[in-house]
Amino acid sequence: MAGNQSGVTMAAVRTIGNGGYDRLEYGDVPIPEVRDGEVLVQVLAAGVNATEINTRLGWYSSSVDTDPEKLAGDRSEADREKSDGGWNAATPFPLIQGTDACGRVVAAGSEGDRRLVGERILVRPCIRRSGWESRDTVWMGSDFDGAFAQFVRIPASEVFPVDCDWSDVELGSIPCAYGTAENMLHRADVSKGDRVLVTGASGGVGSAAVQLAGRRGASVTAVAGRDKADAVAALGADRVITRDEDLLAALEEESITVAVDNVAGSGFPAVLRALARGGRYVTSGAIAGPRLELDARTLYLKDLTLIGCTAWEAPVFPDLIAAIEAGEIRPLVAGTFPLERIVEAQKTFMEKRHVGKFVLIPPGMTESQRSLFPGGA
Repeated sequence: MAGNQSGVTMAAVRTIGNGGYDRLEYGDVPIPEVRDGEVLVQVLAAGVNATEINTRLGWYSSSVDTDPEKLAGDRSEADREKSDGGWNAATPFPLIQGTDACGRVVAAGSEGDRRLVGERILVRPCIRRSGWESRDTVWMGSDFDGAFAQFVRIPASEVFPVDCDWSDVELGSIPCAYGTAENMLHRADVSKGDRVLVTGASGGVGSAAVQLAGRRGASVTAVAGRDKADAVAALGADRVITRDEDLLAALEEESITVAVDNVAGSGFPAVLRALARGGRYVTSGAIAGPRLELDARTLYLKDLTLIGCTAWEAPVFPDLIAAIEAGEIRPLVAGTFPLERIVEAQKTFMEKRHVGKFVLIPPGMTESQRSLFPGGA
C-alpha cells in the first residue's frame, strides 16, 4: 500500500528522549508503510498508562531507586539519558509511544490479511517474537512505534476483532491494564476459593485485577485510598481496606492466598506476612518504589512463590476478548483528551485523583488520508 511514499502524513506525538513533558512533540509524521504480515490500523482511542510516563522518565533504569513521582520532580535526573531506561535496555527515541489501541484496520500488507480490513479491533501490545516458549518480548509503544498517532503499524497476528456494544473509548482503556492484570492472575493460577489481595486497586491494572479475579471465582480484598473506596467496592471487591489502615491489623497474618501487588515499596513486607503458607505473590510494577526489604525467612519458611510478570501468555488476550464480548467485565474510563493534549492528560494522570483510565482520541481521517484507505474508512 502507499505509505510515506504517498506524501500524506499523520498526526502523532513523538517522545524525543528521556525527560519531562517538553520531550513530547505533537506534529505530522509519515504514515507507516505496511509490509508483508502487517496491517495498518487507524487508531480510534488510545489509553494513557503509567508505563509511557515511566519510559519517558527512564524509570526502568537500574540506576533509578525512587518512585516515578519523585523521579518526575527531579529534572536533573529525569532529563538524564539512560541507556537501560526502557523495557528492553535503551528506548529507541524518537518514539511514538502508546501501548493501548482500539482501532479499525485500514490496510493489509498480505493478501491473506485483507479479511481484517474494516474490522474494529484491539491490539495485543505484547509480542512474543521468539515464540511462546521464550520470555523474549517486544512491546508496542516501548520498543517500536505505538498508538499515540492517527495510525499504527502492527503484525496482523496481534490484532483481535471484537464484537461488542462498547464505545471506542471504552475499548481503548482495556489492552495494557486488563492484559497485564489477567496475565498476573493466569501466572498465579487464581481460581475459585482463592483469597486475593489487590493493592493499588483504584488504578488501571488494580481495578482490572479486582474484576478479573472476581470473574475467576476468587474473593477479593482491595486496597485503595479512602476517597476511592466506594468506587473500588462497586467493581466487585468483597472488602476494601483503605491505604491509611494498618494492613496486618485489618487482614491478620496468613489470611490471603494470592497477593496482586503493583505498589511494592515500603508496604512489601506486610503483604508477604499476610500471605498464607504456600501463597503466591505476583507483580508487574512498583508504584511506591522498586527497592524492597525482604526477610528471606518469611519467603522460605512459608513456602511462598514470588512471580514477576512482563511477558503475556498465549491465552491471556483471547480470554480478555471473550470476557468483553460476554459482558463479564466493564471498562472504567476516568476521562478523555484529544491527542494533542497529551501533556494535560499525563499531568492529570500523575495527580492520582482518578479511578480507572484516561483515554486519548486522535484526530479523525482527513480527506487525503481517506483517499488512501477507501476499504477501511
